[in-house]
Amino acid sequence: MSSCRNDSSQMKAALQHNNPMEGQSVEHRPCSKVPVGDLLGIPGTEPLHTNRESDQERTGNEAKEKKVGARGACGGSGREGEKWDEATGGARGEEKRSYCCCLRELKRVPKCHVELEPLAFSRTHTIFIDVNEFRESRKLRPQPGQPVWHKDFVKMPFSPECHIRKTGFVSNTEVVRWQEVSKQLDNLARKTNASVADIEKAIKKYNPKYEDQWSFDALHAFVQKAPKEENYYSSVLPKMAKLASNLPNWIPKAIPLLQKGQSRSITLSQMQIACLLANAFFCTFPHRNSQNPRAEYHNYPTINFNSLFGVWSEKKREKLRALFHYFHTVTNQATHLQGLVTFERRCIRDKDMPNWMSCKETLPKLYITSKGCIEEEGTGMLQVDFANNMIGGGVLGSGLVQEEILFLMNPELIVSRLFTERLGDNECLFIKGSQQFSGYCGYSDTFEWAGPHRDDIPRDEWMRLHRQIVAIDALHFRQMREQYNMGQITRELNKAYCGFKPDDNIPSDYIPDIATGSWGCGAFNGDPKLKALIQLMAAAKVQRNVAFFTFNNVSLEKDLKNMYDLLVSQKTTVGKLYELLGDYCAVTRLTSSPVDLSVWLRNTLEPRSQLSKPPASRLIK
Repeated sequence: MSSCRNDSSQMKAALQHNNPMEGQSVEHRPCSKVPVGDLLGIPGTEPLHTNRESDQERTGNEAKEKKVGARGACGGSGREGEKWDEATGGARGEEKRSYCCCLRELKRVPKCHVELEPLAFSRTHTIFIDVNEFRESRKLRPQPGQPVWHKDFVKMPFSPECHIRKTGFVSNTEVVRWQEVSKQLDNLARKTNASVADIEKAIKKYNPKYEDQWSFDALHAFVQKAPKEENYYSSVLPKMAKLASNLPNWIPKAIPLLQKGQSRSITLSQMQIACLLANAFFCTFPHRNSQNPRAEYHNYPTINFNSLFGVWSEKKREKLRALFHYFHTVTNQATHLQGLVTFERRCIRDKDMPNWMSCKETLPKLYITSKGCIEEEGTGMLQVDFANNMIGGGVLGSGLVQEEILFLMNPELIVSRLFTERLGDNECLFIKGSQQFSGYCGYSDTFEWAGPHRDDIPRDEWMRLHRQIVAIDALHFRQMREQYNMGQITRELNKAYCGFKPDDNIPSDYIPDIATGSWGCGAFNGDPKLKALIQLMAAAKVQRNVAFFTFNNVSLEKDLKNMYDLLVSQKTTVGKLYELLGDYCAVTRLTSSPVDLSVWLRNTLEPRSQLSKPPASRLIK
């Protein structure tokens, strides 16, 4: 776990600063014009009209929304200057005031970054580079050590305890597995051009148990159909083999497993991660190929790439394009991967979870848009990975939604599957420092790899890129109605709280805000409006504001804005909202189909607001 410097002048100033979120409420201020360049780092760009403008700015029809490319940086609500009917939410009557904030109001790293303590080992933090040399020269030399063949550690393919049975003409013999692995990898590395047939033959040599089970049809088809400009696979495969064969040199010490119920972290260099992923490609990791409930690693995600190589599909083509681009980049001599990446499993005990009914915080600031996306407009914020409890989901299979896309654009995330056990209800995984190598367009069946991405974001004192990702897994509801009970809602609140809660020793002014969206609302059948409220409640509890991306869903953007405006105007606390959700669940159980949450809240809260207003006669002097 990273730590900040409590003795720094920056920290002292932060501790003395008056935190705007203290006192359990957030001031919701109007937005003003914002230069797009301030948001995206592009000088000389025109100002963009944000969610709310002054009367002067609206005169002369000057408040027309300006588009900023396909992924507008601060997309307006599209309702500026409209007349709004409070009862129906429609355009009519007097203008409705919006409490949503602008994107520029939200905090990001490195602007809100607190200087870190020098990199150091701890009881719960394992580091795989020589820390002393890193401090002195910033060099990333591997930390010496030995592999450990133990249930609490990754069983490495070069461990002397790892054997395979070789079949001969006279008898069967057992040999150290790495002897065969290194032999096959060295043969591949010596080839000027390697074919898929060479890869298939090598992998099956040290995985004889799966010789008749594993198919390489998709990999064959992929290389045959590759565009001419991308047809570098035969030359990059030998480089990948050479990288994989150097595993004992890159990571000589044992890698601890991030097991359930434990908070601990691992820091690896980017080149160490590349070496591990090259071994995953060549399927060298032992004991990781069976999904049988009695298998040793049944509670861990798969890590070997064999599942990507069989059964051709258009999805697999795009996945392989992204992954081969990553390997092409990291094996290029001109590429200098000089950074670190930290993987931190965090577990919060049940007794440390909030009592949601008694929470007095009001909702945080909210920026919401149907344009843009988490990984671009949310740069510098805590980016939410809509995770599977098996980290990475179907990234090495057929899955291709938010989490899988994130892992393909940032392949270093895939290595977390090697050592991260299935997440529990009170756990999450933080990844700090991963690099984005690719761009993309589309989603699921329309997903396409869109070419290389240049990642120019700065690094922190530990040479980690200023990218923070948190993996939190939503509940999977087979029937949508299952989520409308307070047990399920409380579980989701606790999960979001675990993911959003910052380190205790960092002042809130130096904690980036949250970039998220419709968490668990695709294949997991979550209600987008309910899940949005749950995330806002958890964010309020940890004093973080939210940027919410509806991914081109304009209707959801409008409904969430109306719902948020209503709750903020009523000064609704987290505890009160928790109570309201309990009432909503009770009503929903009595109906044949779920009641729309935003409509129910409006019908519930607006009559109360009218009753609290003084009669019109009392307002006339």
